Amino acid sequence: MENPDFFIAILIILVAFASFGLGRLSKIKTARVPLKIEQMAAVGEAIGETKSVGMYVASKNGTKYHFPWCSGAKSISEVNKIWFNSVEEALAAGYTPAANCKGLK
Repeated sequence: MENPDFFIAILIILVAFASFGLGRLSKIKTARVPLKIEQMAAVGEAIGETKSVGMYVASKNGTKYHFPWCSGAKSISEVNKIWFNSVEEALAAGYTPAANCKGLK
């Protein structure tokens, strides 16, 4: 009969390798740097157009404000867009945050 201590030693070594590998995998996911938007350039700035663009956009006919990259903002026609530089400015104008635009408060 074979020695049971040998199988226990092999089992401990395999568990150690599996634990190390799982630890490395979890570190890969946490090593990502979060994206932070510091400044947004105006649309058309590169071609010399002067257009007032803020950080938030709403429709003249609507009640919600959005980030410019949200799906709701993309569906607003250019002639109906109203731009705001701050959340406070949008709230003061009577607009509320869009629920489908992640990150708005």
